[in-house]
Amino acid sequence: SLAEFLYPALQAYDFLHLHQHHGCRIQLGGADQMGNIMSGYELVTKMTGTDVFGITVPLITSTTGDKLGKTAGNAVWLNRDKTSPFELYQFFVRQQDNIVEKYLKLFTFLPLEEIDHIMEMHAKEPEKWGPQKRLAAEVTKLVHGREGLESAKRCTKALYYSSVEALEAMSDQELEELFRQAPSAELMLEPGMNVLDLCRKANAIPDGPSGYQKITNGGVSINGIRVTNPEAVLILGQHILKNGVSLLRIGKKNYYIIKWLQL
Repeated sequence: SLAEFLYPALQAYDFLHLHQHHGCRIQLGGADQMGNIMSGYELVTKMTGTDVFGITVPLITSTTGDKLGKTAGNAVWLNRDKTSPFELYQFFVRQQDNIVEKYLKLFTFLPLEEIDHIMEMHAKEPEKWGPQKRLAAEVTKLVHGREGLESAKRCTKALYYSSVEALEAMSDQELEELFRQAPSAELMLEPGMNVLDLCRKANAIPDGPSGYQKITNGGVSINGIRVTNPEAVLILGQHILKNGVSLLRIGKKNYYIIKWLQL
C-alpha cells in the first residue's frame, strides 16, 4: 500500500526533524525497524553531515513466534489504565519454561548468577513455578512499585485462592481492575434478605424455577464460598465483607460486584 511504501521516508523525516529541533542523534527500535532506521541515518547524514546512530534490539515474541505489540493486539502496557498490576503480574507468571530465563535476563536487574541459581532450583522443583513468580514480581515492582506488586498479589489471592482476607483488603480501584467486565450494583440490605434475593436484585440469575435451581445445583458462590441454599439469609462478615462488598460468581467466570449501602 501507499502507506507501507512511504513509511521508511516518513520515519526518516521524523529522525531528521528530531535531530534538527531537539538534538536527537540516536534512534532505537526493534530488529524489524532496521530498514527504517537506516533510511533515517542516510537522510540525516546527507542533509546535515552529522554523525547519527541507530540501535536495534531483538524483538520480543510469544512462544509461537508472534511479535508482541499494539499491532498484534497482545501488547502489555506500562500504563495502569491499560494493563493493571494484576494483569501485568499474571502475564509474566504464565510464561513458559523455554522463555522465562531469557525474560529474567531482559526485564530484570537480577545478577546473572542469581538467575542461574533460580533456574537450577526450577529444574529440581518445576511445580513451584519459581522463575515465573520471581519474574512477575520483579517486573511488576519495577513498573508499579512495591504497592503495585502488593496489589497484584492481593488480586491473585482473591481471584485464584478465594481469599476472603484479600477481598476485604481490596480497594475499589483494585476491584474494578480485577473484574473489568463485571457488572456492579449498589444495593440496600433489607431485613431477612437471602441469597435468592441477592442474585435476582443483581440480575445474575433468570427469574423463575431455573434461577432457583441454579443455586441449589451449586452454580453460585459468594466471596469464593459456594452457596446451595437459596433461602439462606445474608450474614455480615460472611456474605457481606467488612468493606461493604460482596463478590457474586455465577458459574465459573461470570462475576458481579455488589456494593452495599448504609450498612
